Amino acid sequence: MKHSLFIAFTLLAFISSFGQSYKKPPKINSRTKEQDKFLEKQWWLGFKGGLNLTQATPEKRYAVFSPTNYDPGLNDKVYQNFDKTGSQATIEATFYYKGFSFSFQPTYRHVRFAYANSFEWHNPENANENLTLDYQQEQKIDYADLPILVKYEVTKTRLRPYVQLGAFYSLLINATKSVKITGTDHASGGTNPITNDPVIIGARDLFHNNYWGLVGGIGVNYNLGNIRLVLDASYRMGMSNITNTKNRFGNDRLSGIGDAQDDMKLNNIVVSAGALFPMRFLSNSFKTLDR
Repeated sequence: MKHSLFIAFTLLAFISSFGQSYKKPPKINSRTKEQDKFLEKQWWLGFKGGLNLTQATPEKRYAVFSPTNYDPGLNDKVYQNFDKTGSQATIEATFYYKGFSFSFQPTYRHVRFAYANSFEWHNPENANENLTLDYQQEQKIDYADLPILVKYEVTKTRLRPYVQLGAFYSLLINATKSVKITGTDHASGGTNPITNDPVIIGARDLFHNNYWGLVGGIGVNYNLGNIRLVLDASYRMGMSNITNTKNRFGNDRLSGIGDAQDDMKLNNIVVSAGALFPMRFLSNSFKTLDR
């Protein structure tokens, strides 16, 4: 009898000990599945700002003067590519789905570019009598851009590099042109330098009201809590002429100083940084970005 009680007591203690140490296998957390599904798509809204550099590519050249005794190409404008810094401000609205993002980014963009050319006059009867004029011209143009971009995130970590492709349509807001004339006069007796204050002229009529182009670039998102920090760089290639061909010689002041607008396309290098905010939130105990 005692022996039987001892065995029963020992067995009961073993079962009790095993029950306390045994842990059931974890159940599949249905909430985690819901959260993962939630993270597959998201709306983002935010702001970006940055700098840009511009290249003006002439398609067909024009000039006011037509020389008869030398090659007209000597009067061609020399464009100073990616030399002047502009700026832009952007509102970004992006829909994210499983690594892909579809983004609309209306932008106010201020671009600057410059070109230079020169003219010379020589007295055919006296080689010592000549006149040289150098023209330095800067264009400042304001556009409202309407780009549509598709992004693909390479990783799904806190730091997410991405590539982007798209197209943009730009509406002209305003434009000005600054012309500075310098030179040397050897024709009026002696050597007389020529220096004038820049002439600043409203030039909106010299440009088309719109143009379009293609966009390609790279960037990186950094998830900081429920805020996404963004840094991106893109190349915008203009696909249509920005010059208003009907008004090429329409500005008397510019024609008077020997300027005629070439047919040209604009290319831009654009760098922006900013912050995006999610439009769909979970509870405070779970981030909308990464666990």
